[in-house]
Amino acid sequence: MFRWGVLSTARIGREQVLPAIAEADNGILTAVASRDIDRARALATRFGAAHAFGSYEELLASDGVDGVYIPLPTSQHVEWTARAIKAGKHVLVEKPLALAAGDILPLIALRDEKQVLVSEAFMVTYHPQWIKLRDLIAEGAIGRLRHVQGAFSYHNVDPGNMRNQLDLGGGALPDIGVYPIVSTRFATGREPLRVQASIERDSDFGTDIYSSVRADFGDFELSFYLSTQLAARQTMVFHGDKGFIEVASPFNAGRYDHHRIELHDQHHTQTQVFRFPVAQQYRLQVEAFARAAFGGGDKVFTLEESVLNQKVIDAIFRAGAHDGWEAV
Repeated sequence: MFRWGVLSTARIGREQVLPAIAEADNGILTAVASRDIDRARALATRFGAAHAFGSYEELLASDGVDGVYIPLPTSQHVEWTARAIKAGKHVLVEKPLALAAGDILPLIALRDEKQVLVSEAFMVTYHPQWIKLRDLIAEGAIGRLRHVQGAFSYHNVDPGNMRNQLDLGGGALPDIGVYPIVSTRFATGREPLRVQASIERDSDFGTDIYSSVRADFGDFELSFYLSTQLAARQTMVFHGDKGFIEVASPFNAGRYDHHRIELHDQHHTQTQVFRFPVAQQYRLQVEAFARAAFGGGDKVFTLEESVLNQKVIDAIFRAGAHDGWEAV
């Protein structure tokens, strides 16, 4: 069993990843760390972890932990990922790993030096609906892919929420803009060449709250919008000359809609529906990570892929500052 430790008692850990570890068939939560020892003890008790620590350093020094999950605020991801690697721990770190692609490069060197597994937690890349969509595109089910269209939005104006705090790495692009990009890259195996963008910032928070983006992949285009101050919506559509594929709930399957993709033919007269009702993407992620850490050969999202994804976000921010294309 892979022995997990978690740095912080963040909501995504409490509600998504730690329940996934509890259900996993190859891992167990053994330690929780928080700067508030009472919160660490409460979460450890909830998930049956043997150890609670009042500092992150204590957890990293523990011999009873094989690897850590890091759901700290975005601005702290690189620092604590580096510290965990230096402590000889495998690391699964919440997205976005960094706020600039260049900040990931030293982590690659550290990973190689310490011979540990480090992965950004893009759970969608483990969901069978995205694997099926990737296979359908590769098989030519929609013919020549010409356009990908996406949207991701929710409404959050809480000034105390880290997503609305610029110094913690808040903003729509770091939080959710990564998803249309990573899912398109995953589904097609292609990288964008250049981007255009318009970006709106909140006058009080300073964070980006709305973006409209075009990404040129050479022979097809991705266009998407996202916002932290619009009604909640998720959608991704892959459109080819022989058909198109709609992903009902692309990023939070089972929450916004069912675990389902629909393949429509050229004339919209026939539809094939592929359902994945029992898939739990967070559990699939932690199980694959644990197997890979123990040498099982499972593919996980690599730091090299993280660099490529973050380069797109960096280019979008640059493009938002002027009118025109920006090279990735």
